[in-house]
Amino acid sequence: MATYERETYLRAPFEDVWEFHSAITGLTAVTPKFMNLRVEAARGPDGEPDPDILEEGSEIDLSMRPFGVGPRQGWTSRIVERRRDGDAGLFRDTMHDGPFERWVHTHSFYADAGGTILRDRVEYRLPCGDLGRLAEPFGEIGFEPMFRYRHRETKRRLERP
Repeated sequence: MATYERETYLRAPFEDVWEFHSAITGLTAVTPKFMNLRVEAARGPDGEPDPDILEEGSEIDLSMRPFGVGPRQGWTSRIVERRRDGDAGLFRDTMHDGPFERWVHTHSFYADAGGTILRDRVEYRLPCGDLGRLAEPFGEIGFEPMFRYRHRETKRRLERP
């Protein structure tokens, strides 16, 4: 399976970064406008609509229309793991009924020297069998601008001078 990773150091306290990424508003805030992301619905693990915190078991129905081209693409994202141990934490989401055959996105956070290391790791498999697998090495071309924006926007919103 193909993998994409990006890591950034933020001059922001771990607690602020963890809290920001624990809510659906964090996701929408750092998604590039050109993706035209829409949250169709969000449910907590107990079915509660629009939970404040995306706990393990939460589901988010999303859709996007990159650059306003083509039909809107929808999928469901499930938080399959969320854990925190002191000044380190992660949550992992998987994509269901979406444009990728497989998608596992791990968001990791580590306190470091008064700031926080933010790491995104995406393991993915493109659709279309062997043809999709041939194209997987080019995934970085699509992921890099989006994750560069996400990390830059997180810095802009959370860093302290």
